Amino acid sequence: MAFSYSKWKLHRTVDRSPPEQPHPGVSILKPLTGVDPNLFSNLETFFTLDYPTYEILFCVENEQDPALMLVNSLIHKYPRVDARYFIGGTRVGVNPKINNMHPAYMAAKHPLILVSDSGIRMRDDSLLDMVQHMKEDVAIVHQMPFTWDADGFAAVYEKVYFGTAQARMYLGADFLGINCHVGMSSLVRRCALEEAGGLAAFGEYLAEDFFMAKAVLSRGWRLRVASLPALQNSGSKSIGGMQARLKRWARLRIAMVPTTALLEPLSECLPLGAGAAWAAGQLFGAEPLPFFLVHMLVWFLSDWLMLRSVQNGSPPFTKVEFLLAWVWSECCAPLVLATAVLNPEISWRARNYRLDWGGRAHELKPKLKF
Repeated sequence: MAFSYSKWKLHRTVDRSPPEQPHPGVSILKPLTGVDPNLFSNLETFFTLDYPTYEILFCVENEQDPALMLVNSLIHKYPRVDARYFIGGTRVGVNPKINNMHPAYMAAKHPLILVSDSGIRMRDDSLLDMVQHMKEDVAIVHQMPFTWDADGFAAVYEKVYFGTAQARMYLGADFLGINCHVGMSSLVRRCALEEAGGLAAFGEYLAEDFFMAKAVLSRGWRLRVASLPALQNSGSKSIGGMQARLKRWARLRIAMVPTTALLEPLSECLPLGAGAAWAAGQLFGAEPLPFFLVHMLVWFLSDWLMLRSVQNGSPPFTKVEFLLAWVWSECCAPLVLATAVLNPEISWRARNYRLDWGGRAHELKPKLKF
């Protein structure tokens, strides 16, 4: 289902012809914390967007943040682009990203708000593609998470995960009309967000993107997935860092939708294959091991096709590298979920949080060391 939907949904040609009505202006919120080797090139792609009217509002927590030097350099390099920065944030909840963006959100002057994480790299037609999906009854247009091409096994692992397991869930959920909104690159209609209480209303959640989408859906608005994926391009890639993200997301899903802990294993290759092999043996007398191996082979080949569809061509690594990263990703998936169930505390941006059932977050005080 996800593969068929991806062939229809993703990588459509963006219409660059002049519109009958002028495109609405867009305020881009860029929350920044620190720098990495790719930050300058990632941010520069927002200064070269093929879109008539937009502003870039950078958000940093303090004046000592080294990201400010890069921001100032880009502002001087592209004086014709409307760009400003905001320092200090406003505490409206426990979510540091919301706190950091809030002053910029209040100062934004356009009817559409693009929330874009610091590690996102944009094609010059990405914003135009998102705006063209923003129909009259749509409140949020979001890009499906994917990755920019990079070297190293950690980058291969990241691309394989987002191009297979994550893509299956994301596209399948969107096809079935299930809220799958991930806010790393998300275009929001400001009036719809204000109906739900504005940006500050979601400061009590760490998964502000999920609850933002839930709030606008409850008011009759719709969500759309853009045809171009979000290209994550962090300069600091590691297997441990990737697994820490997956554990954090799993803990958030479990707190928001507790049935995740029971149903999510059935979407993973190994638990589902083992259960199906046992059931086939009990019901039809099939040999469990050959059944399981055929299941693995079919799943592997399907994931290869899924990745090629999301990549819009061949991935930048060999089939052997794909096999190694795929086996690693599938073997780690049940362990990541088990770790999230057994240890619900979340660490994010040097802070620790506890989640209530339903998703509200409470920041934990640092533990004293003696």
